[in-house]
Amino acid sequence: MTGKRILALNGSYRRDGITDQAVDCVLAEAADRGADVEHIHLRDYPIEFCRNCRECMQHPGEAPGQCVLHDGMAYLVDKIEQADAYVLAAPTNYSAVTAVFKRFMERLSVYGYWPWGVASPVLRKAQMRKKPAVIISSCAAPGFLGKLAFGTNQSLKVAARTMGGKVVGAMFTGLAAQERQQDVPRSVRRKAATLAQKLC
Repeated sequence: MTGKRILALNGSYRRDGITDQAVDCVLAEAADRGADVEHIHLRDYPIEFCRNCRECMQHPGEAPGQCVLHDGMAYLVDKIEQADAYVLAAPTNYSAVTAVFKRFMERLSVYGYWPWGVASPVLRKAQMRKKPAVIISSCAAPGFLGKLAFGTNQSLKVAARTMGGKVVGAMFTGLAAQERQQDVPRSVRRKAATLAQKLC
């Protein structure tokens, strides 16, 4: 029994689609190993667009900065801080993560320190011990082609690193738009057990 708190942040729009199912598979396997799991669908949270004002980036320290916007993101940042491991997921839309995941990702600027007069930011969690993270994505193209041609996984990796995570595994499901409602293939269920073990 691990007792680890595993937080899944899912940027899919489609309920019970391939991405939702893949995340649920990993979380179910992790729960079987004693983890405390939570699956958050970003589509259900009111997250405003980042204003790029950098107010959250002015104060030093490892704790996330304070955003000037008061919406659902503050709750998500608290969840991120409390978690011991992450699952970050988004299907591929127009060669990249979904707009809702990108909006969430931009609001992760609270994890950067970038005072005025300095050329570039640093990540607040850069010197801390990294939390394990798994990334999950899908696309309509064959999986091997999607991993090579699209930027989905790269964005998920950047989000994980920004939050203080280290990617320890990935799942990319191809041919995910063949039917109106598809079930994840058996290969996903097998891979889910491996990913859950890495998280736990």
